Amino acid sequence: MTRVAVNGVTGQMGGAVIEAATDSEVVVGFATSDTNAVDGVPVVDLADAAEALREYDVDVVVDFAVPEGALTVAEACVEAGVSMVVGTTGFDEDGMASLRDASEEVPLLKATNFSQGIQVLQRLVSEAVGTLDDYDLELMETHHNRKVDAPSGTANSILDVIQEERDVEPVYGREGHAPRDDDEIGVFARRAGDIRGEHELVLAGNDEVLSLSHRAEDRGVFAAGALDAATWLVGCDAGWYEFGDVVDA
Repeated sequence: MTRVAVNGVTGQMGGAVIEAATDSEVVVGFATSDTNAVDGVPVVDLADAAEALREYDVDVVVDFAVPEGALTVAEACVEAGVSMVVGTTGFDEDGMASLRDASEEVPLLKATNFSQGIQVLQRLVSEAVGTLDDYDLELMETHHNRKVDAPSGTANSILDVIQEERDVEPVYGREGHAPRDDDEIGVFARRAGDIRGEHELVLAGNDEVLSLSHRAEDRGVFAAGALDAATWLVGCDAGWYEFGDVVDA
């Protein structure tokens, strides 16, 4: 069995990873709280992550935390020679550069979403945007009321796919007198209740509307995908990987 450490183990996604780990073994978790254990998994402070990775003979870390904590654990993975799957979003340019640096020393897989459906959606988005190259574009995402980064990492990934096909400038919400330019894409974020994650791209033109969307019904889909990625990543050479690599494999 793959021996997994979970960074952000006291969070909702951390708990979902523990619950989904039927073919892997979660042997330790990392957090900044005073919690000693979560569902029987011992919890270690982030400051002691490198030592814990060696002590618990960890094969791979699955990370769903905040950028600062993720970067701390990435440094620990480099020190201990452990692979890392990063699901945290909201990194700034320096943070992403630090992850890239870590990937030169250990296998590191970074994804904003671990749903296979989202991977297919991104490929459909690429085809639709490239084909309907004069249609207006609007991108919307909805998440639970505790999510702090906006737009979501997945929405930003979809936007990256769109911008590979068309030179469009994102407009984050609209207010007042806001006429639409041909080279813009509206990007909207909603936060409410316990919504797991919804993403929709609307393409409109030629008296028709095409909507490409994905809705997650349960956090378990992301946890299961992250664990699939973790198992796949163990034994890979040091480098930068994405969840599409896992789906394709």
